[in-house]
Amino acid sequence: MGYDAANEFGVIVLKPGIKLKSAVCDTEVLVIKAGGAGVVSCGGAPLVEARTGGKGAVDPAFADGTKMGKRYTDAAGTLELLCIKPGTGSLALDGVALHLKDAKPLPSSD
Repeated sequence: MGYDAANEFGVIVLKPGIKLKSAVCDTEVLVIKAGGAGVVSCGGAPLVEARTGGKGAVDPAFADGTKMGKRYTDAAGTLELLCIKPGTGSLALDGVALHLKDAKPLPSSD
């Protein structure tokens, strides 16, 4: 039996290791950390496992773009996504924009 990240209702169950794609731009992400529930979107449209057909249009309110190799997280730190392919849409959880995760400072080498 193959791995299917969607439950019986067609809702994607977020688990670490799942790759998701934007339905409206080229953005692709890898789920690093997933706790809690919510709808993850990019460019104003929910992320999908496999892109089918053509692309829709990016919502101007969610058009800040994504950057390759950067991690995006919510304010509570329950969701973390790694951008593996950049695009023009920006990521959001339940309509609230995700922000770039800050790098941990390295210890001083005094």
